[in-house]
Amino acid sequence: MNEIKSFIKRDVFEDLKKHLSKKEITLIAGPRQAGKTTLMMLLKKHLELAGKKTVFLSLDFENDQKFFSSQNSMVEKLKLEFGNNGGCVFIDEIQRKEDAGVFLKGIYDMALPYKFIISGSGSVELKEKIHESLAGRKAMFEIFPVSFSEFVNFKTEYKYSDRLDNYFAVENKKTVELLAEYLNFGGYPRVVTEDTLEEKTRIISEIYSSYMEKDIAYLLKIEKLDAFNSLVKILASQTGKMINYSELSNTVGISAVTVRNYLWYLEKTFITEAVSPYFKNARKEITKSPVIYFHDIGFRNYSLGLFGKASEMDGSGFVFQNFIFNVLKIKFLFSGAKINYWRTKEKAEVDFVASSGDKLIPIEVKYADIKKPEINRSLRSFIEKYSPEKAFIVNKSFKGSLIVGKTEINFIPFWELIGKDIFNS
Repeated sequence: MNEIKSFIKRDVFEDLKKHLSKKEITLIAGPRQAGKTTLMMLLKKHLELAGKKTVFLSLDFENDQKFFSSQNSMVEKLKLEFGNNGGCVFIDEIQRKEDAGVFLKGIYDMALPYKFIISGSGSVELKEKIHESLAGRKAMFEIFPVSFSEFVNFKTEYKYSDRLDNYFAVENKKTVELLAEYLNFGGYPRVVTEDTLEEKTRIISEIYSSYMEKDIAYLLKIEKLDAFNSLVKILASQTGKMINYSELSNTVGISAVTVRNYLWYLEKTFITEAVSPYFKNARKEITKSPVIYFHDIGFRNYSLGLFGKASEMDGSGFVFQNFIFNVLKIKFLFSGAKINYWRTKEKAEVDFVASSGDKLIPIEVKYADIKKPEINRSLRSFIEKYSPEKAFIVNKSFKGSLIVGKTEINFIPFWELIGKDIFNS
């Protein structure tokens, strides 16, 4: 096993460590190259330092594949490794095992003295079948590409990791520069840790090709790879805009049903996420067209040939909008809060509507140097209709507020959103 090289500290690591004491299977899921194997190796090292016995098996290793031929083969292997004692079993790339959910369920239900930590790249098998089969037997931890906070901590060599909010406020010019880098290259760990454009491009190219050739061509048995690739590019060019199924169908040359299937595949393989509209009056507001965002902005940029150049282009506002969506997604991960967008037939629109219980907060995103607090017609329209207690306009650096009716509108720099509890602030 190769020694773990320098790595980016991930916020989820502490949660994973806490879950090691639970009997449930620890299931680590996420896109290819998001850092799942590195996290597993760090957990393994942590356990070994505490005197625990471990074994690491991967379906990527030819020598290990025989242990997955039957539940009995796996149990025999574990008994060989641990004797009559307990131990921690790491299994990597579980999505390569056919009927993995049933396989793991059977072993778990034998009540063996082993703790299982399992990872898998995005696949339909992982998200659907394993998830279903292991109901009540696992906790799933979704690993996304490196967040902006993790990125900044890495870039500043963890000098400010306990006071990142202060760093953002004091070093706001540097923070905006780091944002531009993040919007250009995204957050895949191997991309982040490389210094040169050439190496970053080589790695994102490898990740993109590997996704298309392995996850899509092999796992999902998609024959029309060119059509799928074209759809990814079109969705990337329409980031932050409502999509039209018929239009996509005509442009790509596949049926509307296939378009929907491909969009489902993209979501289940952790590449994109669809945001649906917020509405109370279904006749007045558009209810069918989602807005698509990418989990990794670098992946999105590469598909368009804009890797390393996205923050300089005319569409950089939509890239920033995608970034804010990812911030909100991580912020609301276990809170039960929902993210929607709002648009009426009269084309009044608000980028995001965050809702939790009876609280409703509209959020507008402006990749601009705002000089004074003012709002557009669309946000005013939403406020008149719903009278939310608060609204936010997230921008590059301006801070201020104004009152419209009973709504307090807060203009905040993007870095403040990262640490803010918007529902209770």
